[in-house]
Amino acid sequence: MDILNEEKKALKNRIMRSVQHYRRRKKRQRIGMISACVILVLAVSGWWYGDRFGSSPVYKYALTLPENHPQGSGEIELFLGKGDRIALGAADSTIAYSRNGQQVTIGNSKTVEQGEEEEGAIAYNTLTVPYGKRSRVVLSDSTVVWLNSGSRLVYPVAFSGNTREVYLEGEGIFEVAHNKEKPFMVLADNHRIRVLGTVFNVSNYAEDKTLKTVLKSGSVAVEYKGTGILKQKQTIRIEPGTMTVYEKSTGRMISEKVNIEDYFSWKEGVLILRNCKLGDIVKKLSRYYNIAIEIGDEDLAKETFSGYLDLKESVESVISTIGKTTDIRYFATEENNKWIINQK
Repeated sequence: MDILNEEKKALKNRIMRSVQHYRRRKKRQRIGMISACVILVLAVSGWWYGDRFGSSPVYKYALTLPENHPQGSGEIELFLGKGDRIALGAADSTIAYSRNGQQVTIGNSKTVEQGEEEEGAIAYNTLTVPYGKRSRVVLSDSTVVWLNSGSRLVYPVAFSGNTREVYLEGEGIFEVAHNKEKPFMVLADNHRIRVLGTVFNVSNYAEDKTLKTVLKSGSVAVEYKGTGILKQKQTIRIEPGTMTVYEKSTGRMISEKVNIEDYFSWKEGVLILRNCKLGDIVKKLSRYYNIAIEIGDEDLAKETFSGYLDLKESVESVISTIGKTTDIRYFATEENNKWIINQK
């Protein structure tokens, strides 16, 4: 009788071990399947950003360039595909390309010849605009781009393939030539703005926490890296009079209606401001005039200002205009031509 009980007990233990082994095996299989799904999703997500952005020829080329220093040499510079550097004077800040991109007209008189391809590859040009300067370029497809201070634009000599892609750092206003067969793309910091023919502004300064796109006319689709662990692609379409604001650190995107002229007036040498923080205004003025301007009080930097600033005037006149409506005092230091703004 005791032997029978022992046999039953041993059989029960074998059955329990078998069940536990089966459960562990199924659990490992489930974990493996979940891991495979996660890897697949990550791979798909990485494909969109790695392939759709990373495989873009202009994006790849832009990544090979040295870090952009907005101060630079103090001159607007055009770098041709074969490495030639052309410094542009104040009277030569406008550049225009021929249809095939091989003739580049600088200012009103100078013309430079270049090849469309370099060693079997598409040739790219780079236009850099330091702080204190602005420039205008007419691309080979007749798209017009106004570049603000501290900006860099990378673009092909002539557009080929099914799209027209450029890469932007800083701020630019784009007046895109319509071509429904070749959408125009602006790549900028986990961003791709897709258009056929329209007018819009993109602000993508490295030191800013946000990337802004403001649409003046037409329509655009803004594709960007979204929120969450997987950072999957998100797309938002905007109408004229709308601005998207993308938070670089979180991937969060918002859109809102704005007064569009506030974001396009710098092209005419004017700043139109509506309840703008003084800290943000000073940042714009520093770039525009290439002068260091500091605010000595954090609370003062949060004060808002509304008004019209004529940037064709001196920086002192502009700061004085702000001072007439806000409680500030300011002075210039001889060292590094720095301006200091403090509370009165």
